[in-house]
Amino acid sequence: MTPSRTSGVPGSRVESGSAGAERAPAAEPQTSQPRAPDGAPSSRGVLAKAALVTATLSVVGSLLGLVRDQSLARLFGAGQDTDAFLVAWTIPEFAATLLIEDGLAFALIPAFSLALARRAQGAPGDPVRALVAGTLPKLALAFAAVGALLIGGAPQLVEVLAPGLRDPGLAVDCTRLTATCVLTFGLAGYCSAALRAHRRFLAPAAIYVAYNAGIITAMFAFGGDWGVRSAAFGVAAGGFLMVAVQLPSLLGQLRRRVKAAAGDPVAEAEPLNVVLMATVLLFALCRQSQVLIERFLASHLHSGAISHLNYAQKVAQIPMTMSMMLCTVTFPVVARALAEGDIERARRRVERDLSVAASVVLLGTAVVVACAPQLVHLLFQRGAFTAADTAATAGVMRVYALGLLGQTMVGVLVRSYFSAGRATWYPVGAMAAGIAVTSWMGAMAVDRYGVTGIAAANATGITVTSVLLLSGMGPRSVPIRTRRVLTELSRPVRAAVVATVVGTFVAGQPADPLTGLAAGITAVTAIFVLLGWALDAQGFAPALRSVGTVTRRLAHAVFH
Repeated sequence: MTPSRTSGVPGSRVESGSAGAERAPAAEPQTSQPRAPDGAPSSRGVLAKAALVTATLSVVGSLLGLVRDQSLARLFGAGQDTDAFLVAWTIPEFAATLLIEDGLAFALIPAFSLALARRAQGAPGDPVRALVAGTLPKLALAFAAVGALLIGGAPQLVEVLAPGLRDPGLAVDCTRLTATCVLTFGLAGYCSAALRAHRRFLAPAAIYVAYNAGIITAMFAFGGDWGVRSAAFGVAAGGFLMVAVQLPSLLGQLRRRVKAAAGDPVAEAEPLNVVLMATVLLFALCRQSQVLIERFLASHLHSGAISHLNYAQKVAQIPMTMSMMLCTVTFPVVARALAEGDIERARRRVERDLSVAASVVLLGTAVVVACAPQLVHLLFQRGAFTAADTAATAGVMRVYALGLLGQTMVGVLVRSYFSAGRATWYPVGAMAAGIAVTSWMGAMAVDRYGVTGIAAANATGITVTSVLLLSGMGPRSVPIRTRRVLTELSRPVRAAVVATVVGTFVAGQPADPLTGLAAGITAVTAIFVLLGWALDAQGFAPALRSVGTVTRRLAHAVFH
């Protein structure tokens, strides 16, 4: 089904890439540049700086996420208490995907980009403020209503999510605390989308630093008295911190624009594009429902099965998080290019993002698979987390990692489908097909292979979705050159396979896990670098520069 050409803001048109559709003439490739919100061209240096800020704070947030998971494992182990909390954790996981990382951002960033483009073209009033007035109050009311519904229906929700749970009462208590994040995450996601469209990346990049800091503080401050409920309270507190770190920056942007447009007529409030919002939220809901499937199947296994899946997934997804940092910055660039009718600039940007993101995630995947036992031992094996937990988690983590390239491709490609601010149902269908594969394969494999079978189903399902999204590019999305992209992706894939085999052998030689980890990372990186250069992978050099720059900045911050 081809998408409508109606944009996220009524009264405007964004040209479709479908055959026969009207198109604005593309800008010349040599002169087209990303433009700042005020219409002035922005240099590559601005994007590079924004990417560095986003990457650095994202890495810090991810490291604090590891500390959070380490603290959870150390204080409460991997048993029925953590299983109960992780069922409640499903709500913030869903809310983060729906309201911050994917769903809401896919609808709002193109809408704000189009409003900024209209303002730069001299539209009457202030289209940005009109967009805020027409969307924020209704969305905030919807977030509050859904949060209240989840709090009231917590017992029924827990029964649906994990019918085999040993202690449903504890899970209900935790769920009522974590359900508050629907409102706070929704407001945080709105602020993030608006600020990123304005090319303000510092505050949005800091939200997970504040969030994880709140959870860690709550666990250590109240864990002795409240048990694992303290982690759920930390989720609630962290959600408020996510809004607090962004609100001053957003208000500052809106106030400056009010003064600049004081003499202009007041623009009418722009209503929500309900169809667009429905498609992006349904896509994000389908994607995150993989977690529901995993925990539903694992709830019937031994105590700790859900915890092993959680710890493995958190570590395995770090490479994906790093690979998506650049796309966080460039998504507004693609949306703005499409809003201005510059299809060629959007295409080049998406193809480059795919190359760089694939190189980053494949290097990380090779490290995770090669060094899984050493990573889990060093990160989690202390306190209530035993050697048996380490072995189980490492095995699951290796299988999860096989789907990381698919996860990254889905993250990059789906932004292309929604970057024009128009509704399209194809990504929803592609994600639903992947979920069907995950559900069928998981149900078939869980009795024989346990948590490993569940992880394999996850990796297979998301890979199917990535293939479907890539094959559907063109009329429904930014028209990238699919054959060329596949040829380019094959190069880092080959390098990663060889690096994984060598790294696994090298990491297993030393008895000490720290020495094994260092040796494995060194071997994987060396092989990947050598083969990447030899195969002339396009995204290889930018990926290494990005990782190296972030590493140096973090090292400087830590040691100086």
